[in-house]
Order: sequence, then structure tokens, then C-alpha cells
Amino acid sequence: MEQFDTYIDAHQERFLDELFTLLRVPSVAAQKRGIAETATLVQQRFERLGASTRLIDTKGGSPVVYATIGNGPRTLLIYDHYDVQPAEPLELWDSSAFEPAIRDGKIYARGVADNKGNLMLRIQAVEAWLATLGGLPLRVAFVVEGEEEISSPSLPAFCRDNAELLRVDGCLWETGGRNIDDRPVVSCGAKGIQYVELVARGAAYDLHSSNATIVPNPAWRLTWALATLKAPDGRVLIPGFYDHVRPPSAADMQALESIPDNDDELLANYGIPQFLDGLRGVERLRRHLFTPTCTICGLVSGYTGEGSKTVLPSEARAKIDFRLAPDMEPATVLRQLRDHLDAQGYADIAIIDLGGEHPARSDLNSALVRATVTSAEATYGMPAILYPTMAGTGPMYPLCQALGTPVTSGAGCGYHGTQVHAPNENVRLADYWLAMRWMGRLIQEFARA
Repeated sequence: MEQFDTYIDAHQERFLDELFTLLRVPSVAAQKRGIAETATLVQQRFERLGASTRLIDTKGGSPVVYATIGNGPRTLLIYDHYDVQPAEPLELWDSSAFEPAIRDGKIYARGVADNKGNLMLRIQAVEAWLATLGGLPLRVAFVVEGEEEISSPSLPAFCRDNAELLRVDGCLWETGGRNIDDRPVVSCGAKGIQYVELVARGAAYDLHSSNATIVPNPAWRLTWALATLKAPDGRVLIPGFYDHVRPPSAADMQALESIPDNDDELLANYGIPQFLDGLRGVERLRRHLFTPTCTICGLVSGYTGEGSKTVLPSEARAKIDFRLAPDMEPATVLRQLRDHLDAQGYADIAIIDLGGEHPARSDLNSALVRATVTSAEATYGMPAILYPTMAGTGPMYPLCQALGTPVTSGAGCGYHGTQVHAPNENVRLADYWLAMRWMGRLIQEFARA
């Protein structure tokens, strides 16, 4: 792989220019910005690679870029996405969110870690292989969508309609990188999600706060409703919520026990004295990876600007996500939430369904996982840490589990300080180049596994 690595070093400036061009387009799915333009940019990059490409319509959703290149007895599917999270609050960025900047050996831009950096470095790794090692030893198929940050509403139908395109030997997921100890991480699953917005309404318009004696305040009503969802000890109080949670298997627990303890480093990084309930070690990992959650992601009502304004708001809203453990169904959680609020006397509070995804799991001992772990050690000079699943979410179920496809994360440029979904999202330059090398070695290992 020496020639492969040398090629990467020689083309770093051009590779960064390509990445920066992609990062400059604000492809925010939640705001319907820059989607078509970014899809075209991605398709054009595949065409320059020499791949066969298609821009597949999703019947009103963001188009999927599908590209294939190479030949061989195995096919590796690579899933990435070109949409990004909103950049707000903009005032907390140290440089423009959509004008990439390099400071202290890091690239700062919205989407550089999630997920445009991984997308581009994987394409560039294939280029480096073709330029130095000849034809690929396997077939690589890319699926790059534009709705991952809004729960991929169009992808399940895309997968059903294009199942033949997705019959592969393994899937490399969009995430990947190193943990707080700078060890490479490999994961084999993802939690599901059900995202909702709760809306409480009062008067037809905001009133003077003196009317609080006679006019209901929707902010209080929403607060009281929220308090019925979760107990102070953290347990979700919605009836039936935990009924279908699959406990971790013996293999899962064995994997958790092999993960090095970095509790103290994480606590120091987060700036907190302890984790919830004082959990540490394997018990913290077990809860983090295998239990569902109910999280208030945003809460707004009335006046929240500088200084005071005496107002009785006409409306209050809360955004909530439920992260789902294996065997939980998004639609079931949505129905349980409605039934619970009704039973508690809050039938007037509206629930807006903002999307859901199923949890997914994959075999910890698949050929793809073995190849990913082996190639990680060859790249970083240390063993990878194998996680049975991620605490986050993605459309892994329709793309992989429903089709029986093994899946793993890896060959990504993330690290603990990427600040994904937050202001000043970033990746380290050194990680970008190392992940590209990891991608090349993964191709090599999976082709011969």
C-alpha cells in the first residue's frame, strides 16, 4: 500500500479543495436548502471517478445518488449522506459555518464530520486505489442520500423499490473514527428513533401577562404534560414503553466487557462530576447502548430575548426524541405517547410526527467486521474497539437488516471532539488522511476475507 499512501500525500491540496467545494453548499434538509445542488455535485464527483452513476428520484423527497465502480466476487455497499444539520445558532460559530476554515490542524465547517468528510474521503480513497493499484478487487456501490438528518423518510421506499441494487455482501456505514483515547472504533448496529413535536395552544394571540389570572398559559400546560413522561429517576412513564426492549445478548455483554474504561476522561471532557445514577464501566455502556431514551431536544414559548417582556404566550412547543432499543417500533411508541397524554388529561396537546426509524443490529463476527477490525489495526498500529451498536441512529434497518446485509462503521475521520450537530463542527486533518488509508486497507481486506 506504499504507492497508495504516497498518492494521498501528493494530492492533499486537491482533495481538500474538493471537500471544501462540497462543504460550502448549505445542504440543510430540515430547511430544504441546497439539496438538488449538492446531489448534483456528488454525482459529478462520481463521474470524474469513472463510476457508473444514477440520480434516483424519491417521489418528492431528496434524490439518492447511486454509483458503482469495480468488479469482483464481492460487493461492498457504502452508505453516506450529503445533507447536514442546521448550523444555528450561528452566533456561536468562530467562523462561518459554510465557509470551511483550517485552524490548529482542524477543518471547521457544518457537515465536515457528519457526513461530507467521510463521503469525500471514501471517494478519494477509491481514486487513489485506481491510480496506484489498478482495478478494484471488488465491486463498490455507493448509496448517498439527502435526508438522513430528518430521519430518512424517503429511504425505506427507495430500498423497497430498488432491492436488487442493494443485494450486496456488506455495508460500510456513514460513521467512523476514533474515540476519546484515539483508538479506532468499529460499531455493528444503531438505535432507532421516534421524533415528535408537542404543541400546546392557549389564546388566539399573546396577551399581557396580567391576564394569567383568567387565561390558561400553554407554557405551563406543556410543562405539566412533559412532567408526566419521565420520572426523576429517569424511567420513562409511558405505559408499555419498555415491553419490547430486547436485552443485550451474551455476545453483546462480552463485547462491552472488552471495551477499555474511559469514564474519567469522558467526565472531564463533559465537565460533569458523574454520569446519571453514578454509573460507570460496563453498566454505563449497557445503559447507553441498550436502553431507550426520552429526551427534550428543544423547548420554546413566549419571549426569550434579552431583558424582560411581560407576556402570556399563546403557544408552547417542545421537540422530543425517543431513541429506541432493538425490537422497539417507532409507530408503537408514537401511539403509546398519544394514549398516555390522553389518559393524563392532555388530549388537547397536539403531536406532530417528525419521523421515525427502526433500530438495527448486525453480526459481530461477519467477514466485513473482521476486515474492518484488521484494516484498522494495520492503519493505526493498535487494535480497534468493537462496539456491538451505536447510541445514535440512522436508516440501517431498511438498507441493511431488512435485506440481511452485514453492516459496520469504520474508515471515518471523526474523533471525540468533532462537535457533531453543534457549532464549530470539525475534524482533524491528520484523521482525514488516516481514514483514507483505512478505507484503502479495508477494500484490500474485505476483498480477500
